[in-house]
Amino acid sequence: MRLFLERSLVERHPLAVIVIAQLFGTSLWFSVNGVGLALSRDLGLTEVDLGRLTLSVQAGFILGTLTMAFTGLADRFRASRIFTVSALAGALANAGFVLVAELPAASLALRFATGLCLAGIYPLGMKLVIGWTPRHTGAALAWLVGMLTLGTALPHLLRGSTQGMAWEWPLLGASLLALAGGALILALGDGPHLPPPAGRTRLLDGLAALKKRNFRAVASGYFGHCWELYALWTLTPFLVAREVQRLEFSPHLIAWLSFAIIALGLAGCVIGGVLSRRLGSLRVARGALTASGLICLVYPLVSWLSPILLLLLLGLWGMTVIADSPQFSALAATTAPQVRIGSTLAVMNAIGFALTIPAIALTTWLWSTQELWVLWWLLPGPSLGLWALSKSKKSNEKTRFVTEQP
Repeated sequence: MRLFLERSLVERHPLAVIVIAQLFGTSLWFSVNGVGLALSRDLGLTEVDLGRLTLSVQAGFILGTLTMAFTGLADRFRASRIFTVSALAGALANAGFVLVAELPAASLALRFATGLCLAGIYPLGMKLVIGWTPRHTGAALAWLVGMLTLGTALPHLLRGSTQGMAWEWPLLGASLLALAGGALILALGDGPHLPPPAGRTRLLDGLAALKKRNFRAVASGYFGHCWELYALWTLTPFLVAREVQRLEFSPHLIAWLSFAIIALGLAGCVIGGVLSRRLGSLRVARGALTASGLICLVYPLVSWLSPILLLLLLGLWGMTVIADSPQFSALAATTAPQVRIGSTLAVMNAIGFALTIPAIALTTWLWSTQELWVLWWLLPGPSLGLWALSKSKKSNEKTRFVTEQP
């Protein structure tokens, strides 16, 4: 009886449960970056070393999403079960990093394993949202991606609140949060609006949606967005450290400010979700991509401004760089084949995150020589993404995108 009552309570607020679980689960993503400065101090890791650890997570996520699509796991099994198992395994892999941080090969392997597990958290979280809240998908996914953003920032908050403690504690805290997120989804279960589990699928089933003009345009915009987003999140502590040093403030502020700048993406996602109900997801996505691209262009040119102004501009960038992501996901969900929606979203995520690898590798490698000018290597992302969307608009005058309505 008690279990029934607890489950009923969870099911009355499914979106809140999913986004909180997403927040807890995705805290694993940048958990090592949150203690990156401490690792540099204690273990002698360089910016390139930290970049490799981030790339390992991205590579694991890509392989995981491709595995989902190739095997049809995302459509053959319950999303809630995959999410729960992935959260448990990810928590263990993340905690294991504490034991092998001084061993390069082992630490890279465990970060790769963490990325594999995240492939069962992020895309499946999107599927759970669609299953529980099919109406106003753009607004609902805005909360989900907003919590992904906050989850990305959370390691910096954990580090900021444990400045007097060893760097291992924030990592273990992220693992505990992931376990809590898995437990929440296990209690919630799948939504009533998902199609029944499909039979065996092939990778081509997930790629088939790219033949559709509208989906291909949305996916292209999303790919450009990915090129910019994760490289910026990786560089955020470096950008903040530059301004903190110019201000001659305590280095302890770097973690707090990095958290604040990335976490502002939650506000950007939520505002974009609200606007999507009036303007449509396509307009919101295009507007956010334009704003972040302009900031990317301008930021190195105004490096002479006061550190406070640059930190404010960086905060605006943190808000706009992610605001388009849930709208791209909503547009993808409405234009993808519904019976293969899990595989289709997994493939789209895999391609998008594959593009984050060269962006992160390039910018972390060049940071020591180019500093702020390295940001211009991110410009092709929003530029090509906007070009793809504008080209689609011209070629789709008679076939309108399916966007959110109030």
